[in-house]
Amino acid sequence: MLEILGYVGAIVIGLTLGLIGGGGSILTVPVLVYLSGVTAVTATAYSLFIVGFSSLVGSVTYMRKGLVSFKTALIFGVPSIIAVYITRRYIVPAIPDEVFTLGSLLVTKDILLMLIFAVLMIFASYSMIKGRKETEQEEVEQKFNYPMIILEGAVVGLLTGLVGAGGGFLIIPALVILSKLPMKMAIGTSLLIISIKSLIGFTGDLATREVDWAFLAIFSALAVAGIFLGSYLSNFIPGKKLKPAFGWFVLIMGVYILTKELFF
Repeated sequence: MLEILGYVGAIVIGLTLGLIGGGGSILTVPVLVYLSGVTAVTATAYSLFIVGFSSLVGSVTYMRKGLVSFKTALIFGVPSIIAVYITRRYIVPAIPDEVFTLGSLLVTKDILLMLIFAVLMIFASYSMIKGRKETEQEEVEQKFNYPMIILEGAVVGLLTGLVGAGGGFLIIPALVILSKLPMKMAIGTSLLIISIKSLIGFTGDLATREVDWAFLAIFSALAVAGIFLGSYLSNFIPGKKLKPAFGWFVLIMGVYILTKELFF
């Protein structure tokens, strides 16, 4: 039964991505852990592949419309890719199975990763609830704040490597503020960055763990099918109205994971 619910969750992840244009990938790790019975460390690895593949599909639409800045993707993406690969290949395997004790609570590697993920979900929910201003910007000459872009890329790569989330809620504001990209181009460029860094980051796990390719292929295919379904439904359901509601759901999920991992 849980296996079926896990596959239903994959469709929901894609459906959310298709409907509101982002945020659905934040559900990938909880679905894999709580519905598909995958361990937290393996779930963060699988999430990288699922998020990367789904984002690649989503970025193609923006590429066709000319809404991807490849130069920006390169400048932001290189430090991010390096950071996520190093994190998956060396940092995550180096974390001990038993990290520390807090009173009577033994914090294991799985619990630590889920706690970090829950905190990230809470931060992501804030950006969804608050929403973004979708106003069109005038064409301006791009000016790159190179030190900040490189630092931001590395931080996003580290977080992506730890918890397997795409980090779009961090990347998009950085591209708008630090690279002066219009919002729609920032979204398209973000999807390309997420897809590349996530898929390359996933390769860092191939040397350290067994991969259930059959499960991963089915889950990813269902997520992509959900994206197409969500994109179709977005013609009838306004994503802007759904995004704050989804943000509250993500907030509740984040608090639930914190509570579950710490007290149950």
